[in-house]
Order: sequence, then structure tokens, then C-alpha cells
Amino acid sequence: MTSPSGPSRRQVLVAAAAAATAPLIAAAPAQAAGAARPRTWDLTLLGTSDTHGNVYNWDYYRDAEYDDSKQNDIGVAKLATLINQIRRERRGKATLVLDAGDTIQGTPLATYYAKQEPITATGEKHPMARAMNVIDYDAVTLGNHEFNYGLPLLDLWIRQLGFPALAANAVNAKTGKPAFLPYVIKKVSLGFAAPTLRVGILGLTNPGVAIWDKGNVEGKLRFDDMVATAAEWVPIMRARGADLVLISAHGGDSGTSSYGPELPNENPVALIAQQVPGIDAILFGHAHNEVVERFVTNERTGAQVLLSEPSKWGQRLTRMDFTLTRERGRWTITKKAASMLNTNTVVEDPKVLAAVRAQHQKTIAYVNQVVAQSTVELSAAESRYKDTPILDFINHVQTEVVGAALAGTTYADLPVLSIAAPFSRTAVFPAGDVKIRDVAGLYVYDNTLEAVVLSGAEVRAYLEYSAKYFRTLAPGAPVDPEQISDPAVPDYNYDVFSGLDYDIDISKPVGQRITRLVLTGTDSPVADNAQFVVAVNNYRRSGGGNFPGIVKTQVYNAQQEIRQLLIDWAQAKGTIDPADFFQQNWRLVREGVSVF
Repeated sequence: MTSPSGPSRRQVLVAAAAAATAPLIAAAPAQAAGAARPRTWDLTLLGTSDTHGNVYNWDYYRDAEYDDSKQNDIGVAKLATLINQIRRERRGKATLVLDAGDTIQGTPLATYYAKQEPITATGEKHPMARAMNVIDYDAVTLGNHEFNYGLPLLDLWIRQLGFPALAANAVNAKTGKPAFLPYVIKKVSLGFAAPTLRVGILGLTNPGVAIWDKGNVEGKLRFDDMVATAAEWVPIMRARGADLVLISAHGGDSGTSSYGPELPNENPVALIAQQVPGIDAILFGHAHNEVVERFVTNERTGAQVLLSEPSKWGQRLTRMDFTLTRERGRWTITKKAASMLNTNTVVEDPKVLAAVRAQHQKTIAYVNQVVAQSTVELSAAESRYKDTPILDFINHVQTEVVGAALAGTTYADLPVLSIAAPFSRTAVFPAGDVKIRDVAGLYVYDNTLEAVVLSGAEVRAYLEYSAKYFRTLAPGAPVDPEQISDPAVPDYNYDVFSGLDYDIDISKPVGQRITRLVLTGTDSPVADNAQFVVAVNNYRRSGGGNFPGIVKTQVYNAQQEIRQLLIDWAQAKGTIDPADFFQQNWRLVREGVSVF
């Protein structure tokens, strides 16, 4: 697993970590001659977010220590070491630790204790509860992925935590009251003989849950606007004695959404800071960005609100430092700043590793089970811009499952199409043994399979929307596969179809790129009024990515996880042979000439 002396691939820069965690010293304001300097105290907030089931610095898909091109490390065990260093450095002073959500989904470790041996069936403590309880957080905000496995598992995980879980804008659909704890006010000691500081912490989750996990929350929970919810609760927290107000928000700061206007803004953190008075700082997550320090001016008070986002998976730790004075019985912040710590500078915390070791090892044993033999190596490296067998494998299984389920129904005579997205650029089925971790590495999300009926016109509109993924490149212009896509569109929001043959002309404007769309194996153009059953994942069907025409009543929804369907198919066949499922049905072109 991990070397007891630290990461094997680089020197651990403990000295650098110690330097990075040195306390920020507030510069004292200039004083009139003979005037006494006002006494100051300080508070440090440490923030994590989007840990996504990562405890060990381990890549379960590669069965090896995690590494990437920037030599990042991951995991709560690494975060724990940094947090403990700062707590030791600040012994006798106030240090709070918060998390901004997306905690219990994202790795085979998290999936195993939600699906293979769900904690709701065994009563076992979730690995992320074990790890975070060792650190002893002050609060965690619920992220949208906390709702992936249903409310019973979420409720049990919350009960297993030794600290509060917050989500002020998740409301009981029947009573209109908060479904979870909206906020806490912590009494904090700033040191010997210091008056008590009351710190209010408000948690805000993402409204997109209503789309992304509609099957788990519809009719049970309502997700209100994050800005409006902050405006409601911040004055209440102040009225109840909060001297300082922090928000832990699971939403980005861009002010944009991946869905349409039917739900409140997905990434409104900067708007919260700008529009809601009384907030001192916001720790945020969701976008997986590294935002070290950003100040937003509140338009009503002129106050500077401090924002910070600590990347993803435990790669970074936000540190916010506040200098405070007290005059006439009131606390005032005289200075605030944020910095970012890198977990690749430290070793993993042994107590966190020990708390999760048995679960980690059980997960490794599970994902290394062989499910089939592949006749050749299949790679996802080019799946974004070329039709590849490994992506066709997903579409073939989805088509087969939906087709079999609809046999004998009124939809049995309709052609079955399938949609898949290139979730991974690194997934590989090696020639020979294919293991569960190889399949899981290809399909990294816990989506379930659904199907709807689309017309030919709706299919074309869908493909045109998907094709906005590509940059516009004139005929003859050089093509760099690494730069071929629009960075504003993530890979998971680009879909390819099986069951139809089509060309995407990337020299043409967005909306005019599908230049050929015919029934597979024919030259017959797809008629606008043609009818198709389309196999699709629940995220997309419920509105994720804001694709047109797909949000409609399902004709198939057996709540079967697509990843498990892929594993089951491979196990049943015993052999993965592209000859059984690969059909080259789409290509990128410019004026009819293939790009590749």
C-alpha cells in the first residue's frame, strides 16, 4: 500500500509544509504617540471540500499509489497530517475545521460501502465517517453527491459523524421546514483570558440535487436558492449572537449553471458574498477548482468577503486567518487572508489510515477480481474525438439491456439507440484479464440506466447540442487532439450515439454541425418524425447538462446501476471481443473530409 516512511515517488517536504503553515501575523495599525495598541486575537479556519471518498493516497483503478502529471497527492489521511500540524502550532489558540461537501461518493471504497456491503444493511461505520471522526471536524456541509445513494444511507452516515452536517436550503417538501441542520453557532475560546467568540457556520447545498438525484429526493426534499437562503439565515444567526459568520457552501463561484433556469443557480458563491450582508468568509466547493484567496465586495455594506476553494479529492487544504479586536463588547475583524496548502508535502496520518485500513483492503480485493478476458487492449484515450470500441462497449450493453426489457411491450418494434459519454481519458481494458477496477475506471459514476422515446428531430437537436463540445476548426487548420474541445464543456457533457451513422463537421458553427444522419447500415436519412427508444443514464435524462428533449417520462427505469450492468455482462460472456459490439458509426469531419 503505502511506505511507512512516506510516498515512494518523491521526497516528502516536511520542512516546506512547516513553513507553509506558519501563522499569519497581522500588521498593527499605526498608533498616535503614546496611545496603547489595541489587543488582538486570532482565529484560523481550515477547510476541505470534494474529498469524494478518498482516504488513502491510492488509485483503486490502477491499483497503485495515486499520481498525476502535477505530482498531486489525495486523501483525507494527508489532510489530517496538515490539520494536525497546524493545530499543534496553534496550541492554545482557536482553530476550526470545516468541509464543503461531496464526501461519500467518488471512489470504489465509497461505492463498496454504499452498494456491495451497504452500511444500511450491515450497520458498519462508513469509511468517510471513520476518517473524518479521527480528524474531528467542526462541521460538514452536504454536497450534491451525498444524495446519490438515497436518503436512508445519507441519514445513517450523518448519525455516524461526531460533528454536525449542515444544509440550510434542503427543505422538507411536506412541512417546508429544514430537512437538515441549517447552521451551528460555536463558542470558541481564543486563548487565555480572552472573551468567548461565537462563530456562526451556515451550510448550503446545491440545488442541482433536484435534477441529478430526482429519483431519491422527488416529493421528499425541496432545494431552495442558495442566495435567498443565506439572506434568510444570516440575520437569524447574527440575532442569536454570532460574532463572526462563515458559510460552507457546495457551489462554485462562477454564477453559471450546468442546467437551465428551472432551478436556482448552481454556482452562486460570489453572488452570495456580493448580495447578502453580514458574511465574513465563505469556504466553497463543487467546481473542483483551486481558488486560494478571492475577495468580493458586499454591495450593501462595502465589506470584503473572503472566499476560498481547496481543489478536490484532498489535494489541497484551505487556511483562512482572521485577526480580531474587541471594543465596547463587540468583536471586529481587522485583517483576514487565505492561503493554500498542498498535501503532497506530508505523509499520511497513521491514525486515519488505521481507522480505514480493513475497509481499504477489502475494497482492493474486490476491485481486483477478474471478470473477463479481453481479446485485445481497449483504450479510452481517444474516445472524445474518435469512435472507439471501449465506448461502444457501454452503448452495446445499454442497448441490449433496454431492448430485452422492452420485448413484448408497445415499444418493442422501435429501434433502440444508446448514449454514452467519455467519462475517462485513461481507462484501459488490457489484453487478457479484465478486472472490476478496469470496468469501474471506464464508468466512474454511479448512474442508473433509463430509456425514453425521442423523435428523429429530437435526436438531431440532441446531437447538435452535444457537438458544441468541439472548437470550430477551419478546413486545413492544424488539429491538436488535446486542444480540440471547448474547455467550458466538460468531457462528461459530450455524448455519442450508437444505432445511427452521423458526421460532426467541426468547421461549421455550433448548431449546424450534424451534416449526415442516417439509419445505421443504410443511406436513408433519419426522418424528423421517426421514433426511437434511447438508452440514457439517469443524470442526463433528469436534466444534467441541460441537453434538449431528454427530460421526459421514462419507458424503462429498473434502477439498475450501469457500472454493475457492464460488470455483469462481462462476467456472463467471459470474453470481451470488439467484434461483438464495435461499429464505427460516427466521425469528425471538415467539409466531408475525416479529421482523423
